[in-house]
Amino acid sequence: MSPESTSLPEFAIEITGLNKTYAGNSVQPPKEALTDINLKIPRGSFFGLLGPNGAGKSTIINIMAGLVIKTSGDVKVWDYDIEAQMRQARSSIGIVPQELNIDPFFTPREILEVQAGLYGVPKAQRRTDDILAAVRLSDKADAYARTLSGGMRRRMLVAKAMVHSPPVLVLDEPTAGVDVELRQQLWSYIRGLRDQGTTILLTTHYLEEAEELCDQIAIISHGRLVTSQKTEDLLSTLDSKELIITVDKKLSEVPSELAGFNVELSNSRKLVFRVPPNEVPVEAVIDAIRKAGLGIVDLTTKESDLEDIFLMMTRGAEEGVSLGSSDRIT
Repeated sequence: MSPESTSLPEFAIEITGLNKTYAGNSVQPPKEALTDINLKIPRGSFFGLLGPNGAGKSTIINIMAGLVIKTSGDVKVWDYDIEAQMRQARSSIGIVPQELNIDPFFTPREILEVQAGLYGVPKAQRRTDDILAAVRLSDKADAYARTLSGGMRRRMLVAKAMVHSPPVLVLDEPTAGVDVELRQQLWSYIRGLRDQGTTILLTTHYLEEAEELCDQIAIISHGRLVTSQKTEDLLSTLDSKELIITVDKKLSEVPSELAGFNVELSNSRKLVFRVPPNEVPVEAVIDAIRKAGLGIVDLTTKESDLEDIFLMMTRGAEEGVSLGSSDRIT
């Protein structure tokens, strides 16, 4: 946290009416990358920002980092305006980019020392060895960065973002191309930072990762915010379950006794029911199957997950479907 802060803000990041339009030229017309984005990220949260490729996620991050100039709107990091209080805002955020942009001729120790110097961290307050230990790179501290594996370089980027102890950490696709073991190690470290009070903003294409880690999720599509909700509330918006039942007889069509359900015949012995659990109890489906004179050989269920909701909402946004005020942030 910046030493100039006197109290902790309610929101780590506040975005109000943010717009970004890239100027056109003789070949291409102007492009609206972001349109009226309103987003509040609570202090201490693990927040997921999801969207398809080209949705505008990286543009938002680059605006916060000062790499892209916004067209209009307001952005605050740790209650500091990114333009009026640029120095304080940038000191309050650490960004782990997608690209592995590490100087190959510096060692990890040198990289962290240079980065700390750029942020004005006094030598006596630098935590180079502690940070290297935290990301499990102590044994590579004095090796050239060009000798590090891809996973090690990814951890090195996290270390670089932490040299000035920012209260806000942005992770832009941090586990892209990373193996399962390293992913688990990385998330263990990130969870530890969150437990210590660091606010985490994550973008990822691994939706199961976001579902497991994030306590709040925003979805952006075509430069517009589709929804921003607590993860548990978001998952409850799609009240649907697949019930897959294998029966003891071959069927050529769905029996008439099952006509009142949303059901299809997957193969000659497998029926797939799509039911809202709050409206159609599983027992009702089983009773109907028995009334049709069928025995149940196997039964499996598939709950709706974040991927189903993501596809529904981004597809709806693309087709211009209104999602209702309860799904939008104001």
